[in-house]
Amino acid sequence: MAEHDLIITNARVVRPGHDEPERLDVGVKDGVFTAIGGSLDADGAEVLDAGGKLLFPGVVDVHQHWGIYNELGEDAESESRASAQGGVTSGITYIRTGAYYLNRTGPYREIFPDILAATDGRAYVDYAFHVAPILEEHIDEIPMLIEQGVPSFKIFMFYGSHGLHGRSADQGSFLMLPEDQSYDIAHFEFVMRGIQKAREDARFADDRDAISLSLHCETAEIMRAYTKLVEKDGTLTGLEAYSASRPPHSEGLAITIASYLAHETELPNINLLHLTSRKAIEAAMMMQATFPHIDFRREVTVGHLVADFNTANLGGKVNPPLRSPEDVDALWEHLLAGHFSWVTSDHACCKEETKFGDPKDDVFLAKSGFGGTEYLLPGLITEGRRRGLSYGAVAELTARNPAERFGLTQKGDLAVGKDADFCLVDDDVSYTVRAEDSLSTQEYTPFEGFELTARVTDTYLRGSAVLRDGAVVGDPRGEFVKRSGRG
Repeated sequence: MAEHDLIITNARVVRPGHDEPERLDVGVKDGVFTAIGGSLDADGAEVLDAGGKLLFPGVVDVHQHWGIYNELGEDAESESRASAQGGVTSGITYIRTGAYYLNRTGPYREIFPDILAATDGRAYVDYAFHVAPILEEHIDEIPMLIEQGVPSFKIFMFYGSHGLHGRSADQGSFLMLPEDQSYDIAHFEFVMRGIQKAREDARFADDRDAISLSLHCETAEIMRAYTKLVEKDGTLTGLEAYSASRPPHSEGLAITIASYLAHETELPNINLLHLTSRKAIEAAMMMQATFPHIDFRREVTVGHLVADFNTANLGGKVNPPLRSPEDVDALWEHLLAGHFSWVTSDHACCKEETKFGDPKDDVFLAKSGFGGTEYLLPGLITEGRRRGLSYGAVAELTARNPAERFGLTQKGDLAVGKDADFCLVDDDVSYTVRAEDSLSTQEYTPFEGFELTARVTDTYLRGSAVLRDGAVVGDPRGEFVKRSGRG
């Protein structure tokens, strides 16, 4: 019997914890890595000649939004193809009740099975879910969700009294809340207490490290007031106007509130999502110093690292907004200092007919969010190389760190026994981003015309090709990954 099913040779292997690529062979058998070393025995194995390309661990994109603007199963298929195009082999997508997403409300014991059914057999990459407790009864369902394999939860701090796309709206209707319930700071506190109660439950002793809460940190009252100011003044337009309407200090204030609530509720595992500005990351670091007993993780998206409100087109409307060039520089300063835990995409496919209002150039009428998972690894390598980020650090930020935080124990590293998820990257290219080249069903990209110097050519999931020479191959074989409830 052959020692390996597959041998990858002539690759520059990028491993977390190793700054520079290494010339190594990689062996795979039965969907897992079996050996990483020099000159492996290829007798009886398929040999993949990497042609001198970089071999990265499969990207773990832990912030996606399948089903927010399109049917969930449709997104599972099309946007997982785009994921593979970006070297992503595992994605975690956010799910909540209310408008958009499922356009329904009710208990997750009824809804979550439908979520699993909608995505089953549709995805080209492995996937998991984060869940947002919106209703009071959802807090009581946290243990059930952990048993179902979902240990990670989310709070959208601005949802209680500000519109998803800018102007305020009837949030009770938007979230489909009963008249006697509200989505506010008190609810956030009770969510935290519910999660911590589950962490202390003996049933979940093995899952404790993976049980965490992620927060979208913006302050509704600040944004509501500044939106009125910006629109009344009329001086600013486009993405710069949208950034001013949701100013950076609204992030900083929300981060402070969230952090104190974590301290109050003794919930240690807190993820501060998609920080966009100097004020946001500095507030996050201040809270880390203030509450050292809280295990904060800090997230930044590739979009906020490679684009600003001047360089992206209007398709770049997103929450929190793309910021100034100075804020982008600040994010990189902190990324290089090791203050960010991972880089993700915040991928939310929003087709052109849905994205833009009438008139098309009114940023406040456009929908928030855009796809970008296909540019996650190429974009980070391109800009990171220019700014001095090592390839090893890229592997840590896109694979190992997010996998470890969110309980993807078989993912995120090139190590014997781990799932054989990897991608090959050509870093000797230069090309222009065009929306028409994306495998997403989104017809535009905020990054149109950007120049990239890295391209994912091949992506392998558990030892089998998903993307080969830039084209998706085979049938969907992605699986739902249970990250808890296994003990």
